[in-house]
Amino acid sequence: MQGTIDGFNYGAVTPVAAYLMACLGAALGLRCTTRSLRTERSWKPGWLALGATSIGSGIWTMHFIAMIGFQVKEVPIGYDVPTTVASLAVAIVVVGIGVFIVGYRGATRATLLLAGTLTGLGVAAMHYIGMAGMRLHARMEYDTTTVVLSVVIAVVAATAALWAAVSIHGFLPSLAASMVMGIAVTGMHYTGMAAISVHLQGLTGVSAGGGSASSIMFPMLLGPVIFLVLAGVVVMFDPLLVLGEGEWDQPAAAKPAQNGTQARPVWPPVYDESADRRPPAPSAGPAPYRDTQRPRDW
Repeated sequence: MQGTIDGFNYGAVTPVAAYLMACLGAALGLRCTTRSLRTERSWKPGWLALGATSIGSGIWTMHFIAMIGFQVKEVPIGYDVPTTVASLAVAIVVVGIGVFIVGYRGATRATLLLAGTLTGLGVAAMHYIGMAGMRLHARMEYDTTTVVLSVVIAVVAATAALWAAVSIHGFLPSLAASMVMGIAVTGMHYTGMAAISVHLQGLTGVSAGGGSASSIMFPMLLGPVIFLVLAGVVVMFDPLLVLGEGEWDQPAAAKPAQNGTQARPVWPPVYDESADRRPPAPSAGPAPYRDTQRPRDW
């Protein structure tokens, strides 16, 4: 018997919320990766890790917010906690691999192809591992063509995200890029969901084990959402964002401007004794007699 699938049980609430979380994770990830390119080498891994965790958490949160609106009308759906947690770990790790590859090797064509493919396959794996964590008295089948299409979308979206992370600078361009990435990631999710068909087995209306959707989803979503909020606070108070795009943490910016351009401000300010025009402080004792040509009158 064929089950009746409803992917929008709460109307447009879950798709819109899922899209916004994907955009938030993408925006934070773009900002952190861009920041890593303008900082000291010792801080670079930290910014890249924060960016990768933001993107991975955003994608995972998007997926499971969308899954809150997914139901099979004939049977209740539960979720296996270890498998669900594993899907979050996969999302963060594979995005981290791609971000670190691009962050250290640059956005060359070969690098983007390698990193984008690995990351896209990982994002698709996160999606289908999360789906494997569903527990219901039914057999789920997938249409191969639609699954392949969802994987292609994931690879393209991941490649575009990695390119944007190291190539797009400025607030408004980054915001536009994160919105496009949110559309691509959310589109990948719903394309994958369109590949599902459910065949009922045994009794209907009986749980197949695992926690219920509400009892599992909301507590597990709380952690990644709090992390994204905290990451947003870190990015908002980043001096590079507050003071502008100046090379505030690079001493080379203190050099005089060339070709008539105005030098960018340096932070923290560097003290230059040669530029100090204040008169010297008076000495405690009598000043030495310096004019040896005039006759002495004593």
